[in-house]
Amino acid sequence: MVHNLESIIRRMPKVELHLHIEGTLEPEMMFAMATRNGVKLPYHSVDEVRAAYQFSDLQSFLDIYYAGAAVLQKEQDFYDLTRAYLQKMQDENVRHVEIFFDPQTHTGRGVEFDVVVNGIHRALEEARREWGISSRLILSFLRHLSAESAMNTLHQALLFKNWITTVGLDSSEDGHPPEKFLEVFNAARKEGFITVAHAGEEGPPDYIWQALNHLQVSRIDHGVRAMEDSALLEHLGKFQIPLTVCPLSNVKLRVFNDLRNHNLGTLLDKGLCVTINSDDPAYFGGYITENFLQTQSALGLNLKQIVRLSQNAVQATFLDPIEKTALLDEVNCFFDPYISGSVH
Repeated sequence: MVHNLESIIRRMPKVELHLHIEGTLEPEMMFAMATRNGVKLPYHSVDEVRAAYQFSDLQSFLDIYYAGAAVLQKEQDFYDLTRAYLQKMQDENVRHVEIFFDPQTHTGRGVEFDVVVNGIHRALEEARREWGISSRLILSFLRHLSAESAMNTLHQALLFKNWITTVGLDSSEDGHPPEKFLEVFNAARKEGFITVAHAGEEGPPDYIWQALNHLQVSRIDHGVRAMEDSALLEHLGKFQIPLTVCPLSNVKLRVFNDLRNHNLGTLLDKGLCVTINSDDPAYFGGYITENFLQTQSALGLNLKQIVRLSQNAVQATFLDPIEKTALLDEVNCFFDPYISGSVH
């Protein structure tokens, strides 16, 4: 390919669909907030925190993730966290973000629901006004907690239906099947929420089927183990159900032992609506641009595949049709000169 793919990836308009805002808590900010809020951390330095980011599986990551989240206590903390992430997205030419937040991580230690959502929403609105970054906010239930706890969280969210468009399911997948939350998701859909769920990262393909059939999700977060079920692959492709794949996360959490072994390229070639995202970038070593760059290099993705991934991401958003069309036009206009050969 004549074109410099690295330069194209850095400059192209992007969409992020799988991002946990708590997972953008960089060690420097963690320490600053700990000092501000009088929280004692189990680490003595930024370097010690980074050294701890060697994970054997999802649970080993979550243990550190929840410990770090303890510094988030006030509305200003959630605002500062979200604002810092959005500033990075402005720098990386990201046009639209759909971000998860985990209210139970905070309400479980005495932080009020409105404190969390007010801080995040304020930063999202500022980014829309100042930088033109559109957004959708996704409330994620923690699957290692009870369905009753999730239902209580859903009731708290009803006051913020104008701000929260979607509910999801995250945290420890192993041993916590989607069907555990059937009643909660039924109630959420009746209230007008869109539904998504993490499935098929550590959990089996059956968890993806459960998310689709029981929770009636519009997107599967991760979904890489769909490769183990040919009928599932056919279903995902036929109905163009998006997979929000997070390559660097998958390697960091040992879902794949090497990025060169990742199945993203195969899923893409099979016609699935695959997208690239960063998950918890402060912990996994890269935001969305870095995920694109490293994945392109490791898998040898070509320009057409990068274009397809970009178009998939727009198609997979929860934007309204007019907004989606405008964003897709922007993406296509960026790539057209490279595809036609008028830019070298």
